[in-house]
Amino acid sequence: MPDTKLHADGARVLADLNALRTLGTYKTGVHKPTFSEPHRQSLDWLVQKLPEAGLTGAIDGIGNILGTCAKPGPKLLAGSHLESQNYAGWLDGPLGVIYALEAARVLNGDPSVKGAVEVAAWCDEEGHFGSFLGSRSYVGQVTEAEIDAARDRTSGRTMRDALADMRLAGRSRITAEPGRHIGYLEAHIEQGDTLESGKLAIGVVTSIVGIWQYRISFTGEQNHAGTTRMAVRKDAGLALAKFCVAINERFPASSGPRTVWTTGRITLDPGAPSIIPGGAEMLFQIRDDNPAVIARLEELLQTMAAEATAKGTCTVAVEKIRTGAPAMMNPGIQDAIEAASKMLADGRSLRMPSGAGHDAQMLATIMPAGMLFVPSIGGVSHHWTENTADADIITGAQVFVDSCRRILAG
Repeated sequence: MPDTKLHADGARVLADLNALRTLGTYKTGVHKPTFSEPHRQSLDWLVQKLPEAGLTGAIDGIGNILGTCAKPGPKLLAGSHLESQNYAGWLDGPLGVIYALEAARVLNGDPSVKGAVEVAAWCDEEGHFGSFLGSRSYVGQVTEAEIDAARDRTSGRTMRDALADMRLAGRSRITAEPGRHIGYLEAHIEQGDTLESGKLAIGVVTSIVGIWQYRISFTGEQNHAGTTRMAVRKDAGLALAKFCVAINERFPASSGPRTVWTTGRITLDPGAPSIIPGGAEMLFQIRDDNPAVIARLEELLQTMAAEATAKGTCTVAVEKIRTGAPAMMNPGIQDAIEAASKMLADGRSLRMPSGAGHDAQMLATIMPAGMLFVPSIGGVSHHWTENTADADIITGAQVFVDSCRRILAG
């Protein structure tokens, strides 16, 4: 049994999470979009907390925080994000940051522990301005031109203006120091009901799905809704609706066992009840952890667009606007989480894939990475009713700290 002095302090973890919950409170959740005032306050809160874990750090030029430690020996990087979706939950993101902070507090000051935990808060994992901008910046995948072009998806505010308002304009961006870290560990609520329904405490993540996003555009002919005969209409909205139905009919035969797809937004142009839409657009997303499945479905999507254009009254075009490759989690880190779970969670763990994207998949491109899940009540996430039982939060913290200890010990 590991020394009790190396255990997480559950009350301290809950207090920290509840402190962050007061910043941007919305009902029982939070509204803390990227570069909002509550987000800035949360970042400042973390910077002030770092010294008690033997860490120093500041907010960098893209809104990341990296708390570093001068203690000799191997360094394990751990963290998550502090912003939220709009009107969403209080644990999605902050749980992983606070677990990392607690691991650093427990392990960094103990001479029996070889090395140290360093803490990261990655900016904009939730994608208000882009795709994993903070963690992608850290691994060298974000250009200045991308920042120039980035806009808030809700308000349209430029990212440059947002950075200036945050007093971050002109600051340098932190990038990974090759060889500094032996790996990366992230904790998160499950965002599903697998753990809760199985009365399990810990999910040991095996892989993170890739996310591919497309803009599918339909071009018809705008005309008067009252005077244009049905037989001669070129209704882009109707073409879009038929295409959505066709996807659900044809995708299953080419999908894998865990493939999911979603039409997340539909817009009609001009969007008036008395005007036949001359244009329509849908934002469409496919998720899977097998690139071969995605390639097959993308080819099918293009084939369907060509067929719809040839046989219908509207033209259909498919544009890929986001590619997120799947990531496999490191087997050694998985083993460390499972061993910690046997010791501290009565072995109530399950190896499972993640159907949601996480910063860990970006870090996995440059170092061994792993993820730990705790249960979500009712499987709810991305909504203000998202929650996890205090007992499960504490168990997760205990397992996370011990996992870090095991990884550092090699």
